[in-house]
Amino acid sequence: MANTASVVQRIETLREQINDHNYHYYVLDDPRIPDAEYDRLFRELQALEAEHPDLVAPDSPTQRVGANVETTFDEVVHRLPMLSLDNAFSEDELRDFDRRVKDRLKKDGPIEYVCEPKLDGLAVSLHYEKGVLTRAATRGDGYAGEDITANIRTIPSVPLGLRGEGFPELVEVRGEVYMPLAGFAALNSRLSDRGEKTFVNPRNAAAGSLRQKNPKVTARRPLELCAYSVAVLDEQDLPDNHWDCLKLVQQWGFRINSEMRKALGADECLEAYRALMEKRQQLPYDIDGIVFKVNDFALQRALGFVSRAPRWAIAQKFPAQEELTVIEGVEFQVGRTGAVTPVARLHPVFVGGVTVSNATLHNMDEIERLDVRIGDTVFVRRAGDVIPQVVKVLTERRPENAQIIQRPTHCPVCGSDVVQIEGEAVARCSGGLYCAAQRKEAIKHYASRKALDIEGLGDKWIDILVEKGMVNTVADLYHLTRDDLKSLDRMGNKSADNLVSAIASSRHPVLWRFIYALGIREVGEATAKALASHFGSLEAISEASEEALQAVPDVGPIVAGHVRSFFDQAHNQEIIDALKSAGVEWQSEVITASERPLNGETWVLTGSLSEMTRDEAKVRLEALGAKVASSVSKKTTCVVAGEAAGSKLTKAESLGVKIMEEADFVKFLASHGVAEGASE
Repeated sequence: MANTASVVQRIETLREQINDHNYHYYVLDDPRIPDAEYDRLFRELQALEAEHPDLVAPDSPTQRVGANVETTFDEVVHRLPMLSLDNAFSEDELRDFDRRVKDRLKKDGPIEYVCEPKLDGLAVSLHYEKGVLTRAATRGDGYAGEDITANIRTIPSVPLGLRGEGFPELVEVRGEVYMPLAGFAALNSRLSDRGEKTFVNPRNAAAGSLRQKNPKVTARRPLELCAYSVAVLDEQDLPDNHWDCLKLVQQWGFRINSEMRKALGADECLEAYRALMEKRQQLPYDIDGIVFKVNDFALQRALGFVSRAPRWAIAQKFPAQEELTVIEGVEFQVGRTGAVTPVARLHPVFVGGVTVSNATLHNMDEIERLDVRIGDTVFVRRAGDVIPQVVKVLTERRPENAQIIQRPTHCPVCGSDVVQIEGEAVARCSGGLYCAAQRKEAIKHYASRKALDIEGLGDKWIDILVEKGMVNTVADLYHLTRDDLKSLDRMGNKSADNLVSAIASSRHPVLWRFIYALGIREVGEATAKALASHFGSLEAISEASEEALQAVPDVGPIVAGHVRSFFDQAHNQEIIDALKSAGVEWQSEVITASERPLNGETWVLTGSLSEMTRDEAKVRLEALGAKVASSVSKKTTCVVAGEAAGSKLTKAESLGVKIMEEADFVKFLASHGVAEGASE
């Protein structure tokens, strides 16, 4: 075993390296090593400290994650009060602030300010003695807060020990603990999945996380800290201005906000406000304004304080992203995929810079989770360029006549049944071929390459045809004429002729392609093939019970429910009848065992094929009954090797699996009658 001196040296080296990597990762956003290498260093330090517990230090990186103990939140009296800021809500109020500063200082020229985003989090103070974190406290009432040392130590961007040299013996750094938006969304998703109460906003989540009794819970929350000031608590020379002081704090190991800037005079401050306001929705965290601080410490001291706020700083607030309003009604909208979404009609309220009168309620599960009713007073949140959300209900304000929200039984657009499969959160309109809300998507799917493959009928043309009222259902495609198409902008004679011909060519699809083209939910190519093979005709599928449908391989209760629901809708049957009247005739597929000679075999395709695409080769093999897999194993029957075949070919050779080159594969398909047209 290594001697004690070498162990001490190695522990010190590891701590220094890990702290350095933490600084670059959490403060500078500039990781120097991969996570795996970091983990190896961290585990080595953990092992050495476990062997030598007498060498464990409070500022060691291993001591960051909280122990499994309950915190007490004892009161902490701030040595220097944590004062609040006065607010400005208009440009005139900011100009008045700047005028007052100059009047008190008796200065005519412009004042230099530091402009910092006002993070929407929780203010904290961190005390360091001889460079080691000894105590952390919340702001509280400004004069006394709560001891949150155990929890604050779990935050990766909080240095447990200051970097470098020359820092004061006793120093307090102040900052804002916040939760980034991505972490907030992930946390709420996890809580919702577990049926637990979610947080209203990132600030609420940050505050709740910091006040967890078990620091291990806090350690699992995605918290960050951004420093915004330093208070020297002993005699020490530091920079004479706020900007340079923050740069020094960054060298000590703290994150500072990369959006902060200097401004000379009120006009530049307002430019900074407008620029940050414009950038607000692109930031990865919530801000509720911008703080302007006189940069020069001597001028700050000359300005002093009033009541509980400094005269040398002010916060100009952005429009609130949350407000209270009342739900006056609920409507259900149908999306392009048939999803039926509840939308709350609100008493208009100004939030996030705009007047809001609608907010999404997502689905019925969300309505039940929030326990929201018509007439309720609710929190509405608007963050980013998205439809506002109802995030909380004030049940204590609920009126006696509040109405419970009921899911519609029929589509508000087309009248088809609204169905919700057990286990799914989203309810859907079942009139996929008929519903006007789903019209474009239904036609685009029907004409797509893997369905009816109508060449030349792209998404843009479908959009135009639907918007002009020339096509309302897939059956209308077969009534389009050359003259109809020529009337469209940028549609020439040849293009019109080609499209009419392509539509006509789609009148005789194989059954599985027609089933797939209908766009039945959860019915992909493989399921369509299985249904066609099992039942042989569309009539048999449309009449089959859910139990009979589940007898088909790969068709479970959910898919069977979607199929049964689709064919139960009279509107869908009407469209199928209209297709028949337009001359669409699908080929029945009563297939004998002799027609599927590869039943039970597994084939693999590798490399590039020159005679056909891999997708075409897969369809032709499946037409013969083979299962086409993506990897080679002992159970593989044959590997088709095209040009530049790689690891799959090598593995097949090592396992002794049969290998077929492309030329032989083409001959093989031809001998079974599927070399041409199998995918048509």
